[in-house]
Amino acid sequence: MKTILVATKKHNYPIIIDYNLFDSPLPFTTLNNGDRVMIVTNKIIFSLYFKKIFNQLNNIGIKIDYVVLPDGEKYKTLLTMNMIFTSLLEKLHNRDSTLIALGGGVIGDITGFAASSYQRGINFIQIPTTLLAQVDSSIGGKTAVNHVLGKNMIGSFYQPNSVIINLDCLYTLSKREFAAGMAEVIKYSIIFDNKFFCWLEKNINKLFNLNKKAIFYCISKCCKIKSKIINEDEYEKNKRALLNLGHTYGHAIESELGYGVWLHGEAISAGIVIASFTSQELNFLNNIDIERIINLFKKCNLPIKGPKNMYVTEYLKHMYRDKKIYKNKIRIILPIKIGKAIICDNISEKIIAKAINKSQNLMY
Repeated sequence: MKTILVATKKHNYPIIIDYNLFDSPLPFTTLNNGDRVMIVTNKIIFSLYFKKIFNQLNNIGIKIDYVVLPDGEKYKTLLTMNMIFTSLLEKLHNRDSTLIALGGGVIGDITGFAASSYQRGINFIQIPTTLLAQVDSSIGGKTAVNHVLGKNMIGSFYQPNSVIINLDCLYTLSKREFAAGMAEVIKYSIIFDNKFFCWLEKNINKLFNLNKKAIFYCISKCCKIKSKIINEDEYEKNKRALLNLGHTYGHAIESELGYGVWLHGEAISAGIVIASFTSQELNFLNNIDIERIINLFKKCNLPIKGPKNMYVTEYLKHMYRDKKIYKNKIRIILPIKIGKAIICDNISEKIIAKAINKSQNLMY
């Protein structure tokens, strides 16, 4: 078992990583005999893991309610979140209750936002079940729901009480879901760690074959990187913004196509490639690094270009609504070499158009 501490100015909590966590007493360090919880999950995860979590909580004297939400990014809305509030109120939960997010990024985001809002804030625990949620969305307290006009536009910064990562959950993922999570893994290496990028190039097949040692190292590495950034910049005032590499373009893709048509990681993969070409247009990133980035995404069977019939005008429409806009200027995270990225403000529409078109014209 590995424990990584997230230590913000106001709140500390552990990220606990191991195999077989659902088959041994879970480390619910913030729960005691007689406490009440509401488990939030979806239909698929309910059938896979709910009984095990229920039994573990029941064995330590926890009173358990649950709510099952519909599955998919398109349900990450205020309307769905209201199902959680209704269930909490019907079951007479108060400020002493704890929400438990049992699922992927959608469940984690919506549960965290509900916890931040219910009776002005209650505790919550993340139990992420997808690769993407385990390495990224469950850590750091960014909670939100989507709006028809923009992704993650309604939300809050609200830290969990703990993050419990059971690596066995990865065995139930489809290859597509696993690959989508790898987009966020690769993102960390491009931004912060050239050696980790090199490790990924050499070990990508081991990861897709779910080699236990490789998986444990990879997820622990990502959690260490993410926790360090959260410790330094909880509210995304500066360094944490680097974690948005690929997201300005990627969120535009998701918003234009409709949430869930492309998985989040698929959109981020294409977004990182377009951001790389943006960097090249500004004479930062060299051709060799771009080729290595593209080839690593290709090895994961991830998109390296945006949707066929999505044009520059559609990207810009959504980019100007993006929450990363600063003083009405487009702000994009750019990789300047593998292992280092920068925040770049006021990138011209002409440069953006060139980068999008370069991506679309890739001969792959």
